[in-house]
Order: sequence, then C-alpha cells, then structure tokens
Amino acid sequence: MRKNGASRTAVAVASLATLLASLSACGGTHQSDGGDKGASGSGSSAHRPAVGSTRIPGVGDRLYRRIPADTGQVVAVYGAGRDSARSTAVLYTRHGKSWRRQGSWPAHNGKKGWTTDHHEDDRRSPVGVFTLTDAGGVLADPGTRLPYTRDASFAAPRWWAKSHWHDFDYVIAIDYNRLKGTPPDDPTRPQGDAKGGSIWLHLDHGSGTSACISLSEAAMQYLLRTLDPHQHPVVVMGDRANLKA
Repeated sequence: MRKNGASRTAVAVASLATLLASLSACGGTHQSDGGDKGASGSGSSAHRPAVGSTRIPGVGDRLYRRIPADTGQVVAVYGAGRDSARSTAVLYTRHGKSWRRQGSWPAHNGKKGWTTDHHEDDRRSPVGVFTLTDAGGVLADPGTRLPYTRDASFAAPRWWAKSHWHDFDYVIAIDYNRLKGTPPDDPTRPQGDAKGGSIWLHLDHGSGTSACISLSEAAMQYLLRTLDPHQHPVVVMGDRANLKA
C-alpha cells in the first residue's frame, strides 16, 4: 500500500537486475564488511548549539549557504574522519532564527568514508546538502508525514549476510541523483549511473555501508515520525573537515 494516493506510481515492478543494483548501492554486501563498529557519543557537546545559536554546529559557510531558507529541520551527519565509516546523526529544528538540537544517534556511513565527488561503487558517502522528500520500506508506515511506499521488494536478498537482511525495513531517500516525488527505489538517475545513486537513510547492521547512512531502528522510527515535508527537511552530511570548510 502507498501513502498519499495512487498518483505515486510504483516502480517496484522494475527488473530484478535494476532492483538489486539499487539495493546494493545502499549498503548490501555478501558478507559482513568488517567496518568500524562504534560511533561518536550521541551526547557530544560538539554538536550542541549554543543557546540562541543561528548556525548548525560544525557546518561552515560553504554548506550552510546551501540549506534552503525555508528549511526548518536538518539532519546533520558528522563523519568521524574522511576515511572512517563511523558517524553521528543529529536532528536540529529551527525556532525563529535559532537552531535547537532535538535528537542524536550513532550512525555509519560509507565503509571507505566520504567523498566530494561520489561515483558508483566507490564505497564512500557523498558530502553535501540534500533534501529528504520520500520514504518507504518493507515494514508498514510507522506514522510518517513523508510520502511512504511499503513494498516487500525493498527486502535485501537472502544471500546477503543475515546481519543485512533488515537494512531496508525503513528507508528515507537522500535526494542525491534521484527524482524527488518518487519511491526510494525508483532507479532513475538524472546525472547518469556513473555518479551513483540509491543513497538512503536506513537501518544499521553494525558497520559501514556502500554509501548510505545507517541508524538504529528506533532512530529511523523517530525521524520518520518527526520529519515534516512542510518543514522542507534536508540532510547535511560529511566528514568533520569537509563540513567545516
């Protein structure tokens, strides 16, 4: 079933090869990749804005200027290092001219770290600011206001390591090289296949991904229930050095 009407035409009937390519881009692997197991502490004061702060902590002018003026919710993903798979995701909400920290969770990013020039299969997450417009997964809509596509075809292939089987129970599409307003598994890549795509927020399997950002099930449920399309949510993501640039 699909939220927000039948006007959202499913592409879950796309060819098996296309679907598997989409899932693989989002963190699938045949066996556990042995990436970083931990994440920065969710209570880190480095990610707490000062009272009345008009800026997102740790985000420099280059990326901050790319946050739309009408955005009221920002998921900031702070990578531990350029070549690290460990990160911390923090949700900030705008209150007047100030930003407030609303939640923080350990996370993982691409198993090889981050890049400012992402390409298919480089195993690095793209640095940048991207809108968050569409969600979906294997499980029923947990109560999100985002358009939500539920379909069993999101399930990871059972020949992948068992630890990855539930990666796509919940997903939020990161609008990198994709068409907004389509289900997360829509295979269309406006910039071409070489630039990669199918990059999502999804459930964590305990180590690095192919390029996605992974979080706990509780964190994903919280974000799905909290992100509001009327607040024009975005994700600001990258390693700390690139975020500050």
